Amino acid sequence: MQNAIIQFLPLLALFAIFYFLVIRPQQKAQKEHAAMLESLSKGDKIVTTGGLIAEVVKPEEDFIKIKLNEDTIVKLDRAYVSKKLN
Repeated sequence: MQNAIIQFLPLLALFAIFYFLVIRPQQKAQKEHAAMLESLSKGDKIVTTGGLIAEVVKPEEDFIKIKLNEDTIVKLDRAYVSKKLN
């Protein structure tokens, strides 16, 4: 019995290291990104995953309307918002 526990100890240690160095930080970043997407409001400056800098005109449920310049307003899926600029 004790021999079996000793054999699994390195495996458990590797899983713990993997969890704390990879999985947990990734989950935290996903939660922060989801919270940022929910907090988008009119007038916020964003960067899309394509690298475009735009201003939020109207946040909707699944999409947001963004203004690229004075004449161009487009609809963007929320999944393609990379970050919010301050």
